[in-house]
Amino acid sequence: MRVSIDSDVCIGAGQCALTSPDVFTQDDDGFGTVVEGREDGTGTLVREAVRACPVQAITLHDPDGEVGG
Repeated sequence: MRVSIDSDVCIGAGQCALTSPDVFTQDDDGFGTVVEGREDGTGTLVREAVRACPVQAITLHDPDGEVGG
């Protein structure tokens, strides 16, 4: 599974970083980013962080081609 954040959609609410800080962080401007090296989406509470995003800026890409977010 791969995880990504659409920077054009993100509003910087920070719910991803609060929910799953081992996978998500915030940049200098306060917008969500994926921690370098964690793009594979493995970590604690990743799916919960996706659901917590108020604007659905986070997408999970499953290896079998399914997209969720």
